[in-house]
Amino acid sequence: MNKNTGVVVIGGGYAGVTAANRLAQRADVTVTLINPRPDFVERIRLHQLVGGSNDAVVDYGEVLAGNIRLMVDSVATIDVTGRGVELAGGSTVGYDYLIYAVGSGSAEPDVPGAAEFAHPIATLEEARRLRPLVDAAPATAPVTVVGSGPTGIETAAELAEEGRAVTLVCGEELGPYLHPRGRRAVARTLAGLGVTVIEGPGARVAAVTRDAVRLDDGRELPSRVTVWATGFSVPDLAARSGLTTDAVGRLLTDDTLTSVDDPRIVAAGDAAAPAGAPFRMSCQAAGQLGSRAARTVLSRIAGERPAPLKVRFAGQCISLGRRTGFFQFASMDDRANPLYLGGRPGAKLKEIVCRATVKQLVNEARKGAPRAERDKAPATAGQTA
Repeated sequence: MNKNTGVVVIGGGYAGVTAANRLAQRADVTVTLINPRPDFVERIRLHQLVGGSNDAVVDYGEVLAGNIRLMVDSVATIDVTGRGVELAGGSTVGYDYLIYAVGSGSAEPDVPGAAEFAHPIATLEEARRLRPLVDAAPATAPVTVVGSGPTGIETAAELAEEGRAVTLVCGEELGPYLHPRGRRAVARTLAGLGVTVIEGPGARVAAVTRDAVRLDDGRELPSRVTVWATGFSVPDLAARSGLTTDAVGRLLTDDTLTSVDDPRIVAAGDAAAPAGAPFRMSCQAAGQLGSRAARTVLSRIAGERPAPLKVRFAGQCISLGRRTGFFQFASMDDRANPLYLGGRPGAKLKEIVCRATVKQLVNEARKGAPRAERDKAPATAGQTA
């Protein structure tokens, strides 16, 4: 090649950082990562931020290769025809290839009063707003967590371990992904922490008020703080930019993660819908998608046909406070099986996974440029107010 190929990565989460670091290992590729925050967010620790045991952020200087240009800004739109991204700060960044790794955030609640009186937890900013509200509530004040998935379970356990009076509203079923054996084990642990679990017919939330949660069957639960952990949604950047998306807004791609509209746009992470069949939103999938996205770009640069995507799952880790954890084993296609690991060993495994996830990014970052180049490279570029 006569010149470097410029790749822009939108989004600095697990998928975006993985993709950027992989690409940065090539001397003939120039990588720019655009992210609205100056720090990497350990999203799998946000419940710990709310509980006060972790700040859930890591400096990008640790996890991002030093030869990657980091721009702290938001993307307003993608100019597909002109091959550029327009930033909220007013500038435009051109690209030869684009990796779309914008991640996900809280789903917009459709329950009356939830938007006004419930507090989401899917992003760093939301978790940071929630923490002082929890701190300000008396220790005996009722806290209601709405959501049956890992985020809801982890948040309920974290707060209950602090001595809070926590009710977890699950709708139909606690931990739908879990195997029945694992579900019973998680329920026992939550009960031991003092969490009241509400599930089954009539257990869906009908309305939220300033100091209560009302269920479909008419029950009203007192709630000083209501945490909303019912699912994720993706940004509408792809749709706003005229790209084809699935029904919930994820960028529609083929089985190589390449956009069905443009071979120079590749998706990764929660906002990707490969072959119209997206994977469970998780850091476990995000890392694999980020790695594959980078390989797809490198294949296209070389004029080769990219290999199809393969994602393998091992299971799902759930924190149940700081002293107890749970690992639900699964088949490689993400189907839960009867095997699980709980108790203190489960907690240790969960912590190992959390640390290893960041450690892997750190190790990849060190491959991005020789030490001398990394030491001289600026931590950020193009930062806007």
